[in-house]
Amino acid sequence: MASSSCFLRSILFSSPTNLRSNHHLPTFFPKNYLICSHSTSSRFESLSVSSIGTGSTKKSSDTRRKVKSMATTNIGKEEKKRVEIYDLEENLVIDLAKFTADLSDKFCKERGAFTVVVSGGSLIKSLRKLVESPYVDSIDWARWHFFWVDERVVPKNHDDSNYKLAYDSFLSKVPIPPGNVYAINEALSAEAAADDYETCLKHLVNTNILRVSESTGFPKFDLMLLGMGPDGHVASLFPGHGLCNESKKWVVSISDSPKPPSERITFTFPVINSSAHVALVVCGSGKAEAVEAALKKTGNVPPAGSVSAEDELVWFLDKPASSKL
Repeated sequence: MASSSCFLRSILFSSPTNLRSNHHLPTFFPKNYLICSHSTSSRFESLSVSSIGTGSTKKSSDTRRKVKSMATTNIGKEEKKRVEIYDLEENLVIDLAKFTADLSDKFCKERGAFTVVVSGGSLIKSLRKLVESPYVDSIDWARWHFFWVDERVVPKNHDDSNYKLAYDSFLSKVPIPPGNVYAINEALSAEAAADDYETCLKHLVNTNILRVSESTGFPKFDLMLLGMGPDGHVASLFPGHGLCNESKKWVVSISDSPKPPSERITFTFPVINSSAHVALVVCGSGKAEAVEAALKKTGNVPPAGSVSAEDELVWFLDKPASSKL
């Protein structure tokens, strides 16, 4: 790999407001950090669902939640896609919490670990029910391993940092072990930080924390939680950008992001789409056109339209975001 440091450092949950600049080791990194050992269809069927993430399609008796599920009818990965529409964003986040908690329970029991990837933006806000009862007390947080699908190459106390966003609203409120939270080394250049992160993911594969997809050879995260921008971008994969076509690397850098800050690292589509489960969470009328283009495959299909999953892809939409379907 291009990075000479090749390390993934465990994060202690101290407040990021007290960090030093990105030219030095931040104060919340322990001295004994981990050293890596290796440098469609537009046709949908309407259903009422009572439980998301469990496979149930029974009619719900809960009149507080008016949920419509639209299942695609194509073969292959398309038949693993489900679209859930909510009258209220609050009901969406309630079911997203149950969906996540159910998968956490499943994988913790099956393999003793749960690998979770998040994006930035409004996605973190959508996880807010997980830090409340009953989930905060019932989830086996000690078995969680927490990653970012993309990150801005800025200090961790910077307002643009996805780490800071996740720390303030989520990580500081749940007891995930510090050694199970994996952030980029933002003291490196964007290219070196991407190489460093990929090297460390490979180390986690070698230590059996992270699985590898038998069909693709790329890492297979248990759950990837994604948001989507108004232009239909996911992670830091933007419409028309060459990185959308990357087919070999796990993690890449971008220095010309159309959305500031310009320097970032991001997982590639082969990694995203090798995940066992993917939740794409989209709210707001400003994203309705991109949702329509992504799901109906109309016009210039945005990057979100290329998202898939090995086991299950679920779009969580509020009513405004689904208004053009």
